[in-house]
Amino acid sequence: MLWEEGSEGAACLTGPASRERNSASDREHAMTKKRPPLTTADGAPLGRQHALTAGPRGPLLMQDVQLLEQMQHFNRERVPERVVHAKGSGAYGTFTVTRDVTRYTKAAFLGKVGKTTETFLRFSTVAGERGAADAERDVRGFALKFYTEEGNWDMVGNNTPVFFVRDPHKFANFIHTQKRDPRTNLRDNDMQWDFWSQCPESLHQVTILFSDRGIPASLRHLHGFGSHTYSLINAKGERVWCKFHFKTKQGIKNLMDDEAAALIAQDRETHQRDLFGAIERREFPQWTFYIQVMTQAQADTFRWNPFDLTKVWPHAEYPLIEVGTLELNRNPENYHAEVELSAFSPSALVPGIGVSPDKMLQARLMSYADAHRYRIGNNYQQLPVNKPRCPVHHYQRDGAMATAEGYGGRTNYWPNTREGAPAPDDRYNDPVWDLGHAVVDRYDSTVDHDDYTQAGNLYRLFDDAHRDRLTTRIAGALGDARAEIQELQTRHFYRADPDYGQRVAKKLGLALKDLGK
Repeated sequence: MLWEEGSEGAACLTGPASRERNSASDREHAMTKKRPPLTTADGAPLGRQHALTAGPRGPLLMQDVQLLEQMQHFNRERVPERVVHAKGSGAYGTFTVTRDVTRYTKAAFLGKVGKTTETFLRFSTVAGERGAADAERDVRGFALKFYTEEGNWDMVGNNTPVFFVRDPHKFANFIHTQKRDPRTNLRDNDMQWDFWSQCPESLHQVTILFSDRGIPASLRHLHGFGSHTYSLINAKGERVWCKFHFKTKQGIKNLMDDEAAALIAQDRETHQRDLFGAIERREFPQWTFYIQVMTQAQADTFRWNPFDLTKVWPHAEYPLIEVGTLELNRNPENYHAEVELSAFSPSALVPGIGVSPDKMLQARLMSYADAHRYRIGNNYQQLPVNKPRCPVHHYQRDGAMATAEGYGGRTNYWPNTREGAPAPDDRYNDPVWDLGHAVVDRYDSTVDHDDYTQAGNLYRLFDDAHRDRLTTRIAGALGDARAEIQELQTRHFYRADPDYGQRVAKKLGLALKDLGK
């Protein structure tokens, strides 16, 4: 093999056997001109992208960390798909308040006509897996995230105002009937109808599903509903019950069975294609946000359980009240990072919007957030699509993918007396629920409890030498704490037994007056 100096002094291969390699190198050089350098995930710039081998026909080398990293990451590219709502489409948008609803809610993002809030909306099929066709007969998920200045509010609903069951114990069993038979691995009509025939509360939703509205023509042409009953709380602490409605401004459009079958035969992604394309063409879809409101007095006399997920509130009795307009106007840049990793939970609430005694809602408050921690990770709220746009202060720490952004090395426990540490604010207390037989509230577990007598009795069982050893050990450890903490804790010892507190105070060198206060 011959070598010669190129025009700029660089060594070049010459000879017939090397021309092809030089030509390939030239092509790669041309491809990378005026482009940022390729790097490893750790940021190191990379050169030529071919496997590192011992000779052109030789085996791979373990030192090819570029190849190893690529294969290792590729093996882990998929996160578990959602058990329900697996296939989805999403887009960002804005919500604009058009009517004053402050008489009902103190939610800051609803506090002024004209106020806008960034949003992210994910549509989905419910029963189908990620490979399901968009035009199948199924309920559609309508999960909407509001990035408000008081935290994220997730309105996690469907395109129907009711659901199949009202008892959360039936939910997982119902979903099993919509999936695959454990023996045949096939969808099975006998399974779902067996379940529905045993659960007549499903009749309302089944009627909607098999009606002409069972197959939406597109995601732009369907309504969204919170379905559950929620609560609104105003600045005076007054609560009303409410339901959420998003009415499409594009009008309702649906497919007949033959139309859906023809579409599926040609394209399984019709809804995704339609939504993405419409936004790219700047044909931004819009929905009008309404609420229905019911007072507690009305709830007490309503002919159905107002917290029953299988029932609606008739509009003639509880008319729709306009709140604002939702517009979708920006497509995600990366489907996996922004749609697949988006996470919604009814437990994401903001001041002024709360829950109700709806049993299904109560169960979802736990199950949705738990599903995200399993599927994505314990810190799923730190991903950009899920991250609140306001400051976040809490005492949750660590776990996989924790960034420590926003809290660093700050205190990780409550209660505390540390300067600058976040603390509860009574302005955000929810009003109590009077259930008749009980009042639901956040009861202070330190009130009306005797925390001193038994500790004092134990102290008095010890002989004098034992008491001396006990208080010496305590003083040795407590002496490392701040002075105000030493004083506070010593007063607790005194309340258990005066001698207990006096011994500790003496060993700490505390000259406390009125120690028993």
